[in-house]
Amino acid sequence: MTELPGDTVPSRAVLDAFGVEGVPVPLPGGQGRSVLVGGAVFKPAEGSDDEVEWASALFESLAPDSGFRVPLPLRAADGRSVVGGWTASEFLTGEPGPSGHWAGVLAAGRAFHAALGAVPRPSFLSRATHPWAVGDRVAWGEQDVDVIDDLAAPFSVLRELRRPVRQDGAHLVHGDLAGNVLFAEGEAPAVIDFSPFWRPPVFAEAVVVVDGLLWFDLPPGLLTGGGGTPDWQQMLIRALIFRLVAQSELTGPSAPARPGERERYARAVDAVVRAGDPAGPAVTVRDRRLLRPGR
Repeated sequence: MTELPGDTVPSRAVLDAFGVEGVPVPLPGGQGRSVLVGGAVFKPAEGSDDEVEWASALFESLAPDSGFRVPLPLRAADGRSVVGGWTASEFLTGEPGPSGHWAGVLAAGRAFHAALGAVPRPSFLSRATHPWAVGDRVAWGEQDVDVIDDLAAPFSVLRELRRPVRQDGAHLVHGDLAGNVLFAEGEAPAVIDFSPFWRPPVFAEAVVVVDGLLWFDLPPGLLTGGGGTPDWQQMLIRALIFRLVAQSELTGPSAPARPGERERYARAVDAVVRAGDPAGPAVTVRDRRLLRPGR
């Protein structure tokens, strides 16, 4: 087994604080920063200690028979959720979606969001500055940014297509469900790696569908789904802006997009335009040349 660099694994003192023994083994996903040690998942804390404590208390409060599972957080002997910059939780087995599990991912998300319906909005959401928080605010017209040149054309089209919508029923949602639901035979789906946002739950579903357009083999019927939501196409447009801006922020102002990235987003925009809105007239793009590769 290849020994992992010391700064990518929890120290002996951290493992002792959580009462865990074992050799760290890297886990897929989680931006490559999670490790499995003795049946527990360790990963660097994201956000302040208060934010991590909020998430730990939330997961501890969720009913275990609500149509989904969540990994229960582990606490140190003194009750802390963060020790030395690391958090820990139980390891849940399962095959990650979404491929082959699209309906299951969406159903798990709906059950999870229903359980979060009465949770108050945490104040830290408005202070977040990570790329996905920026993408979320830009998607909803709450912030303006410039994106990298390679993504400017599809971004321009998306802003042209965006129309005002109401945010009725906005509450706490998971903004990154597509690859973060696990499926095991005889078990409820497991929702992991919670990415909290305050939006209508249908927006979180639109992000799942957009992720399918961008990175997976999305079944055609899901693009025109949305459960009859009149603003479904607008949710898809916002979800694409969310992903595009976050990708631009991650890339950095002076770096080019990865090969094929511009074409990937252009194809996704075109798919959303061609799908139209089943609850009303389809939007159109005045200049489709923006969607053509090489311009």
